[in-house]
Amino acid sequence: MLFDALAPSSALQLIGFADVDAFRPIETMEDARSIPLDIPNFAAARAVVSLPACRIIMMRSFARILDTAYRMPGGMVILSMTDDLQVNFKGLDLDARFFVTLRGNDECHFVEPQTNHHAMIIFSPELKDRGWFDRADDLRAHVASRPALLHTRQLLLDILRTASMQPLLFETTEAAAHLQEGLLLALDDLFRIDLMSDRSASVQGERSIKLVQRIDDYVAAHPTVPIYTADLAGEFGVSIRTLGGAVSKVRGMSLHQYIRLKRLWATRARLLKGGGATVATCARAQGFHHMGEFAAAYRATFHEAPSDTLARGRHSRIPSA
Repeated sequence: MLFDALAPSSALQLIGFADVDAFRPIETMEDARSIPLDIPNFAAARAVVSLPACRIIMMRSFARILDTAYRMPGGMVILSMTDDLQVNFKGLDLDARFFVTLRGNDECHFVEPQTNHHAMIIFSPELKDRGWFDRADDLRAHVASRPALLHTRQLLLDILRTASMQPLLFETTEAAAHLQEGLLLALDDLFRIDLMSDRSASVQGERSIKLVQRIDDYVAAHPTVPIYTADLAGEFGVSIRTLGGAVSKVRGMSLHQYIRLKRLWATRARLLKGGGATVATCARAQGFHHMGEFAAAYRATFHEAPSDTLARGRHSRIPSA
């Protein structure tokens, strides 16, 4: 089902495999060895998209015993794309609540008793450390926050569909980096530790408030510039986890949500001024360059189209007779 809406493009590699012999060359390249458990019903498929510092592989697997040697110097995350996952990993039965992580090397053994749909995100070693992987050379399973997991799944599907339908966007560094940043922020939430459990919190709270104020000042000073978490953390001399934790603690949402919300409100204020502005110019002045995405976010936040806000702003400026 997940593959039905996809078509291959210059940005999306999409391959279906009719039998295990057709699939073997992929395994050979990736140092994996499968023993199929249900040859008559074999059906596998694979979709691949590359972003500036990571590669996304979505897979429809098959019932099998799998031995594989992972070599992931930049790290990887594997998560289920559906709620019916069944897999045994190192003797542990995993379902769709879990996601799996590794940075480094590990020899891994899985049993998949059925067809599964999962996504693997492989990171470049050049990607700045975001505090996700606390132990090298150890494939580990984690229980995911349900909302964070669902958000990450949806984002992965959106990226794959965009690569299928609008491949030229992936030729633009800014657009590809924007898509990647959204995915990295979703993974930040997936990995997030509840920082509110730290009871030394009054000093931490003051630091968080000051850090959020610096974010506010930065966003106000750079209204049209794409803001990436890693760059912002470097600018302030803190870790990505500290930055995200501060916004979560003080504002009750992720950094990405907070910056987007501030920019949406700034755009709304400009639209309400009316005048000769257009929706596109108001949106771009606050760093929104993908008009479809902007319009959807605006409607979800304000329950009206940006054009309706603009029309109301223009109407309020018309002097009465």
